[in-house]
Amino acid sequence: MPTDVPETCLQIRSLVTPEATVELSLQTVDVPEPGPRQVVVRVEAAPINPSDLGLLFAGADMGSASTAGSHDLPVVIAPIPPAAMRAMAARMSQSLPVGNEGAGTVVAAGSSPEAQALVGRTVSLAGGAMYTQYRCVDAAICLVLPEGTRAAEGASSFVNPLTALGMVETMRMEGHTGLVHTAAASNLGQMLNRLCIEERIPLVNIVRKSEQEEILRSAGATHVCNSSTPGFMDDLTRALKETGATLAFDAVGGGTLASQILACMEAAASSTGGDYSRYGSSVHKQVYIYGSLDRGPTELTRSFGFAWSLGGWLLTPFLQKIGMEAMARLRDRVASGLQTTFASSYTAEVSLAGALSQDAIANYGRQATGSKYLINPNG
Repeated sequence: MPTDVPETCLQIRSLVTPEATVELSLQTVDVPEPGPRQVVVRVEAAPINPSDLGLLFAGADMGSASTAGSHDLPVVIAPIPPAAMRAMAARMSQSLPVGNEGAGTVVAAGSSPEAQALVGRTVSLAGGAMYTQYRCVDAAICLVLPEGTRAAEGASSFVNPLTALGMVETMRMEGHTGLVHTAAASNLGQMLNRLCIEERIPLVNIVRKSEQEEILRSAGATHVCNSSTPGFMDDLTRALKETGATLAFDAVGGGTLASQILACMEAAASSTGGDYSRYGSSVHKQVYIYGSLDRGPTELTRSFGFAWSLGGWLLTPFLQKIGMEAMARLRDRVASGLQTTFASSYTAEVSLAGALSQDAIANYGRQATGSKYLINPNG
């Protein structure tokens, strides 16, 4: 390996202990020699996505966390409530690496032509264990970023962009013609809004704050409904009538929002006329829960007939379903739009140690609009 690549590096790890706590720490790990088809990437940017927090925090009460260790090597310890602890049996006493995706520079490569071709290139990857200074991965999973693209611009090239594209692909595969999206002012939501404008897909955006409405309207969104206002149900029904949207992706999960969406879809479908049926309209209505911003129970008040479904949607199973060829097509689409359609913005950039500070955890742990953090492991 080149002499400028160290033998060891720092990496964020998450450990669930038998004492019902999670321990977050920086650990020293080996930097492997790349195999023939592998490359070593110096990680320069890795986003903290909501999908990373489940593994990182393990359901712990981070508001009750305490800090030990040193400034450069902090250790964060937080209690895990009994309900969350019951789901942790499979990872008990295992120190696990964290971070779904990131980007950086290829600094070493194996002997194969495809690996050697990446040396010196800036690439993005979803290799897992990305909250680390160096990552050894198969060259085939690296997406070469367009010339002049910074690592920070390509760090979020997998989870959010492919989720947005996956939502649109799911809509088409299942025969729907419009979409509903909750938590719509998030990085992902803004991305989906730009994509739907480009593709001329009717989109109903659901937010919960007036400033989030403004973010989306200023970005060209036509239909924005605020779930915190008294007229939300009427506004949503009206938007669904105008768009004909019968497929929703819900990032909230808990509470009554999924039920409200289905009820408004039913009201919109029933308003078009036709014979009355005590079983409701025959228009199929689908809500997919893909996030857990509200960890409480999903509450359904069945006022939406019988032609409906509520299920879960995750990116990885979707990509497995569509296959490698379709996935490659989507990734090429992402690469061409990293600075436009699929651009991400961040509240703050922190080091590995900075990501484990109490202030940073309090901010990005809220999973709120405008609190997306980027880790620069080598910064």
